[in-house]
Amino acid sequence: MIQLKTMLNCIDNSGAAIVECVNVLRMKRAASIGDRIIVVVQKQRSFGPESGPGGSVATSAANKVRRGDIRHAIVVRTAKKIQRSDGSVVKFDDNACVLINKTGEPIGTRLNGIVGAELRNKQWSKILSLAPMHL
Repeated sequence: MIQLKTMLNCIDNSGAAIVECVNVLRMKRAASIGDRIIVVVQKQRSFGPESGPGGSVATSAANKVRRGDIRHAIVVRTAKKIQRSDGSVVKFDDNACVLINKTGEPIGTRLNGIVGAELRNKQWSKILSLAPMHL
């Protein structure tokens, strides 16, 4: 259950580490796995010691988002239990998301960690193909 002010881990290599949910799109309830939300980047991911001030151009180009940027995202893991149609219950350790652009393409090119299989039902196959594993 992702709602206003929920903090999520960003599991792609777009440059964001922690984001905060500011809006859940197309519904009045809390977001679950596969839902589209609007987030604000709260903390940037550092890509090594040379990514600080005076770093090389290649590492600064790896940060596609900056702190304070407003982006769309897809929820891929939630700490709330989810009941599946086969009777199994799935619960993850954290809340996590993947940043996307307005057309629905992921901003990052790699995903770290597993994602929920509910993304298949909601036609997010591009995110599933980038993920190392889905549960």
